[in-house]
Amino acid sequence: MDERFITSHLLPEEDMEEVFLRPTRLQDYIGQQQVRENIEVFIQAARERHQSLDHVLLSGPPGLGKTTLANIIASEMGTNIRKTSGPAIERAGDLAAILTNLEAGEVLFIDEIHRLNRTVEEIMYSAMEDYKIDIVIGKGPSARTLEVDINPFTLVGATTRPGLLSSPLRDRFGINCRLEFYEEKDLMQILQRTAQILKVPITPEGAAKLAACSRGTPRIANRLLKRVADFALVKGDGEITEELAETSLRSLLIDECGLDRMDRLILETIIQKFNGGPVGLDTLAAAISEESDSLTDVYEPYLLKLGFLHKTPRGRVVTERGYRHMGYKPHPSVKSGRLFDE
Repeated sequence: MDERFITSHLLPEEDMEEVFLRPTRLQDYIGQQQVRENIEVFIQAARERHQSLDHVLLSGPPGLGKTTLANIIASEMGTNIRKTSGPAIERAGDLAAILTNLEAGEVLFIDEIHRLNRTVEEIMYSAMEDYKIDIVIGKGPSARTLEVDINPFTLVGATTRPGLLSSPLRDRFGINCRLEFYEEKDLMQILQRTAQILKVPITPEGAAKLAACSRGTPRIANRLLKRVADFALVKGDGEITEELAETSLRSLLIDECGLDRMDRLILETIIQKFNGGPVGLDTLAAAISEESDSLTDVYEPYLLKLGFLHKTPRGRVVTERGYRHMGYKPHPSVKSGRLFDE
């Protein structure tokens, strides 16, 4: 593995395998065509000017390739990448230590950048604009501020909730890329590429079946591939066919739309306990014993995309399509659209 992708801490075994499956060049990056083409132009322009790439904000639901794209940006720029996350930078001194150790042109990747605390965030403003940071030395009346120059760098921030970013921070990103859910044809290519790397035989029909149940998310597609490959090895001849994929997905409690047990629990709870809604986020989270952030970041985006769930000013409502998918007769108020207008 190229040394520029090695972070300062050891990754868990599962994460290391995921890193191994990630493409390292833009030409190998599947899907997100508009984002990929734009990033390619910006990188080429920065290289021709012999400058660092402008700061990049990557947003979108989890598992769509934000970290992969950050690695690719560093690779295409021919530089190293340093990785951290918003919650990991607790104090201003932590960020100052990171910034002062960056080499010229390096990429700093901050995952969950919306979770930076305000004190740390304010240091980023001058660092991103002027490549300078202010360090406070001493305490009390004798305290003084020292301005420190840092090397030009590219900040790549990733967030699942761009609305939580403050305007001053968001405005300092010159490149803003929103990653969307993947098309099934792109997920099929990703599955076939992963299967080839892992040496797992898979038919086009088997790949299509897995792609349809991957929630438009490459991370989920790769995870399903590995689990179904286990079933193929133990209960089949090792090859993932359409029939084996269907049997395996049923065993994994994943339906034809890619909904898992938690997705169905969310819809079932709203229908049975709250008459289809509306129900507030915190109330729903308490009812299913799940964190509110997990609901908004992990589960809701796909349910909204499928049209099974609707967000109103008063709370979440299951749509007529959601009722029918769960095998229920829609509530009259849902069919009339009255709840959606309130």
